[in-house]
Amino acid sequence: GASIPKQYIKLMGLEIALHSLDTFLDCDVSEIVIVCAEEWQHIFKDHLEKRGSTKCTLKFTTGGKERQDSVRNGLAKITAPIVAIHDAARPLVTKEEMEKVVADAAEYGAALLAVPTKATIKQAIAVDDDFVAATPKRKLLWEAHTPQVIRSDLLRKGFEKAEKENLEVTDDVSLIELLGEKVKLTEGEYTNIKVTTPEDIAVAETILRERGYVSPE
Repeated sequence: GASIPKQYIKLMGLEIALHSLDTFLDCDVSEIVIVCAEEWQHIFKDHLEKRGSTKCTLKFTTGGKERQDSVRNGLAKITAPIVAIHDAARPLVTKEEMEKVVADAAEYGAALLAVPTKATIKQAIAVDDDFVAATPKRKLLWEAHTPQVIRSDLLRKGFEKAEKENLEVTDDVSLIELLGEKVKLTEGEYTNIKVTTPEDIAVAETILRERGYVSPE
């Protein structure tokens, strides 16, 4: 196992988290809030110095106990009307995917990148009862990716409701679902994988090579 957080492991000469940061910087974004521990901020600052001037405002904040808390900390620093929340462990998201999901969020209020599920999914009876309770229709199932893009005011309302009712969610658009609002599924790419194991790194390297990515080192 890696002794440093997975998003700071190098992928073809560049830290995993910096791959998607570069993609965001290549899009027309007004501000980026990086949620990370203070001891890792230098990775981003050094990279931005190397990249040179950017018209995007960059801010930092620290993470919270749960993912939900980290997102809330980031949202507190956002002034833009729409916010895209991205998992730094997904380095392969493309500019085209980002633009597509942001356009959908601008139209519908909330959208997320997702892909139709390839596998048949079985639902268990309970957490500690591993017998099949149901087989959901595969054609209706999508695997959630990031970015998840939401109107900032809507996301703030979602957080208020979650706090008031003491609700916990595992992804951001779930907060919007709790409000009874629609969330658009924006079809993304199967290449937008989460890189968490050495095997994932090998797959990610193959995808980057196929895209003609050249290591900065």
